[in-house]
Formats: sequence, C-alpha cells, structure tokens
Amino acid sequence: MSTSTQRRPAAHAYPRPQLRREAWQSLDGRWRFAWDDDLRHRGPEEVGEWTHEILVPFAPECARSGIGDTGFHRSCWYQREFEVPPVPRGADGRPARLTRLHFGAVDYEASVWVNGVPVAEHQGGHTPFVADISDALLPDGPQRVTVRVKDDPFDLEKPRGKQDWRLEPHAIWYPRTTGIWQSVWIEQVATTFIESLRWTPNIERWEIAIHAHTAGAPADDLQLEVTLRVGEHVLADDVYRVVHDEVHRRIGLSDPGIDDFRNELLWSPERPTLIDAELRLRRDGEVVDEVRSYTGLRSIGAQRGRIMLNGRAYPLRLVLDQGYWPDTLMTAPSDDALRRDVELAKEMGFNGVRKHQKIEDPRYLYWADVLGLLVWEEMPSAYRFTNRSINRMVREWSEVISRDRSHPCIIVWVPFNESWGVPDLNVVPAARDAVAALYHLTRTLDPTRLVIGNDGWESSATDIIGIHDYDCDPTHLRTRYGPEVEPQDVVERRWSGGRILTLDGFPHRGQPLCLTEFGGIALLEGAQQPAVACGDAEAAPDGTWGYATTGNARDFERLCTSLIEVARTTAMFSGFCYTQFADTFQEANGLLRADRTPKFPLPRMAAAVRADAPTRPPL
Repeated sequence: MSTSTQRRPAAHAYPRPQLRREAWQSLDGRWRFAWDDDLRHRGPEEVGEWTHEILVPFAPECARSGIGDTGFHRSCWYQREFEVPPVPRGADGRPARLTRLHFGAVDYEASVWVNGVPVAEHQGGHTPFVADISDALLPDGPQRVTVRVKDDPFDLEKPRGKQDWRLEPHAIWYPRTTGIWQSVWIEQVATTFIESLRWTPNIERWEIAIHAHTAGAPADDLQLEVTLRVGEHVLADDVYRVVHDEVHRRIGLSDPGIDDFRNELLWSPERPTLIDAELRLRRDGEVVDEVRSYTGLRSIGAQRGRIMLNGRAYPLRLVLDQGYWPDTLMTAPSDDALRRDVELAKEMGFNGVRKHQKIEDPRYLYWADVLGLLVWEEMPSAYRFTNRSINRMVREWSEVISRDRSHPCIIVWVPFNESWGVPDLNVVPAARDAVAALYHLTRTLDPTRLVIGNDGWESSATDIIGIHDYDCDPTHLRTRYGPEVEPQDVVERRWSGGRILTLDGFPHRGQPLCLTEFGGIALLEGAQQPAVACGDAEAAPDGTWGYATTGNARDFERLCTSLIEVARTTAMFSGFCYTQFADTFQEANGLLRADRTPKFPLPRMAAAVRADAPTRPPL
C-alpha cells in the first residue's frame, strides 16, 4: 500500500506544498534593490536610484544574492516587473479571476505596492502573507511590484533567532537576514476559491479530520469533493457541502485491523506513508478551484515517561540543526539542498531534527514528510522581555502553527529555548506567566502535539523536560544520569548552565526527560589543540570554536560516538539531541562541515546513533 518515497514527485517545487495548484508563476530571480538606512522613502515614487540588482529569494547579506553586504541597514527596497495573463471583467466591473501575490517570508516589516497601489503590509520575519492584487493590475502590459522592508538590526524585542546584533558574528549568533528570504510567487484563482486547508489525523478513531476554508465572493451551492489515495488505492472519495465558507468533517477510514496492514498506512520515519489528497470546489456542478495536498496518519504523545509514536514507545534520536548555509544564510541554495539535508540526517542515523531558532522553509518540511524525518519546530527568540516582544511573539508564533500544523513530520512545538527572551524567568512572575501562556496557547491551537514551554532548563508548563549538558566527559554523563540515579533527583537537584531544571511550583509530573543539547565537539583541523580540551577551550586562529575541541580527527570521532552512546543507552532519557548537524559560521561543532561533507564516515555515525554493529575508527 505504501508508495516509494524515492519516486515521489517534488510537487514541482511549489513553495506551499500542502495546498498547491498547477498554474502558478514564480517571481524569484533578478530584482532592483536599494538600501534606505535613513528611512527617507515612504513610497515607490520616492526611490530615486536603484543602486543594486539582487537575486531573490537570497538576502542581501549573503554572497549568493549578488550583494553580500553584512553591515547595519534599517531598511531596503525591492522592485521588478512581471507579466500575468489578462483577466476579463464582468458587467459589474469585477475581474473574472483573482490574482494573488504570495511571499514566503520577509524579515521583518514588509509593505507592498503593485503599480503604485498599496496592496499589503505584514510584520514578522518567518511567516507567509498574501495580497489580492486584482484591482491594482493594469489592463495590459507589464506590471510592477515594489516592496519596502524595515528591519532594525539593533531591535532585540522582535523574534530574531540566531541573527546577531553586532557587526560581526560572535559566540552562538550568526549574520543577519534582511528582507525577502523565501520564494515570491503569483497564482490566479476563481473568485471563490479554497484559501486554507488543515489536516488532523486520529488513529484512535482511524480517521482524518479536514478543515477547509473558502474565500472570495460569497457563493451558494458550493460543494467540496475530497479524494484520498495511497498509491492507486482510494481511501475516501466524498462530497461535502460548504457551509459558512468552510468544511469541517471527519473522514472515516476502513481500519485494517491487523497490525501489519495498519503499519503500512501509518506514517513514521521508518515507513513515511503519505496520503495524497485531491480537492475540487464545485459551484452548480462546475469545478471552480482544484488543489492538491497530502497528509499522514500518525499520533504523538507521552505515557509513563516515554514518548509515544503511533501508540508505541519510540526513542528519539535527534540532531540539532541551525538551518544555515555559508553562501545563502537562512535560505537554502536550492530545493535539492533542502532534500539533501533531510537525507543526510537520516544517513547519519538520526530519526529527527530539532530545528534550532528557525522556522524552516515549508519545502524542508515537505521533504521531511516524504522521506521520513521527525521535526521539533522552535520559535526564534527575542532577547528582551517587554509587552511589545511578547505581543510580537504571540502573533508570529500563532502564524507559524497555522502554517505548519498539517505536516506529519512535526511532533513537538518549542516556544522558548534556554529562557531566551525571558531572562529572569526564575524571579519575575510575569516572565513565568509568559512561558505558561505560550505553552497553553500552543496546546490550544494544536492539541495533537507535544509542547516544551522552555527547553534546556527552568521548565514550568511543559510536556517534556529538556536538559542541556555540554560536559564532554562521557563518564561524567554516565554517572550523572545512570541507572542508580532517580529522575526525580535529577529534576529537583540538577543545575544546567547555572540554572535549576524546573521552577518551584512545577514538580516533575512524570513527563519524559530528554537530553536535548549535548556534545558540541569542534574539530579544529590544523589547529594546535590538545587531544581534548573541555570547557573554555581557546578558539582556533580563525575564530571557530566548540563547547569542547580537538585537533585530531580520530579523537573527534571517538568522543562524539562515546557521548552519543551514553545518551542513547541511558534509560532515564526518552530521547536525545546531539549538537550539531553541521558547522555554522564560527561554531565548528558539527558532525558535518559547513559544506555538508562528513568529518568521519556516515556509516560510522549511523552505527553510533542507531546502535548498529559498532564500526571503530582505524587505529
């Protein structure tokens, strides 16, 4: 019943893979560009000189954009021409079809004009927005789109993740990203169309809930046809009436009964079966909109201190992934590069990634769905605790969940990391309330997944207690978390980074414990390093560093695999997350180099991660 993931089409690299149409037009490519550091220009007509050409969707700070300017800039402008098929208008003057302009992500505040007409404004650097530009289009000839972006590099009240506020990247922060950094595209739709789609699987009832929302001109007698398939096998072929612009139905599936058949239909990293969906919106029998989507039948939960996938205890073997590339920063060089990162994580033996301080491109989530890789999605942090920062975070985090909650690969939401943005969490009641509020908001918006309120330490409202421990001595970790140690003792007495693991008033209630950051070993090749230097080891002459360092490839492999073995075999932990996937700028603590070449053979990494027959490095 399952389909081959290797032969599955790439959805034509459509930027929104879970609601895609056949007819669409990419606006990625060459745009005119200009900085506006003094915020002098208020509209397109005031931009006197376009000083640069930029390759969208790459940020101007990165080399691939053609600009590569990493200085401080508060504002910039984009402009280009495009063509769209002419749209006839009816007797009422309204267009017969709507033209919608999509932006995947623009950091941080965007204002958009088409032919000088304002069409959209959006705040938030990691989430999509769309503009109906139908009334701004000219009757014929080329159209012109202009985008202004404001992105104060010193603003610590906005969710910015790993983007540095200093001129040069320092410590664990990286170059900034300004402006358009995900795809821009156009599609034309009927005046009444399918605007959004949400899938919610339930394996207890063996059903999938669909929530589809229509938009545009009000229309009577709308019906939504839904066909679900796995390969050539039709699971459902139903028709629903659209009531008040929406369809919210539970689609019952035929329970195979026998585990072997059930497992073929369930989604997991070992068997990432996806259910293809075709949706047709009909009015008076005529198809007015048609989209394709997909979903997966799987569950995630926690029981008796263990994380459960599809009702079975499932050990998590994760790697922390920053999602940066040397020449393109937060934007992947290509769709193939996103797919390759997913493939590499699996080839390294991991069954999941913790996307750290980044909301990843939907195309990455698509490949994680298709190839079978679990994802923890984490909100990029702000670094000041104010009403403004919390308001911004709540708004953008809600948009993140709305965008990504139908992806079967996502199993955990993480609103906060290491008390970033709430630095006085232990002593400021309002900060504690903020973490609790985001935890409960997340559980409200998506009750089907696990939520970590604050990962690493100072846990309060949470479904998993995450522990960060960068001790590079495997014997220390084994003693600290070994079989003679009770989880309650760890939770109540263990300190991490100088902070208590759980806040007073939030005792351990049996939640799973996971070692969610450890390792961080840097291989400083060619540097004069002792065999292993732990703690405050000196950085290499080029500024690269790790939480522990070695200049010897053999020692690097032995230490990495020994630490992973301790994390994997410690019964206290339901899972682990090794730091990290690839070197990222000055952080040279990846298992892969920044160009994704491995520091030791992938089969030996996988052997350590998965507990395969051990393959030792040569003596």
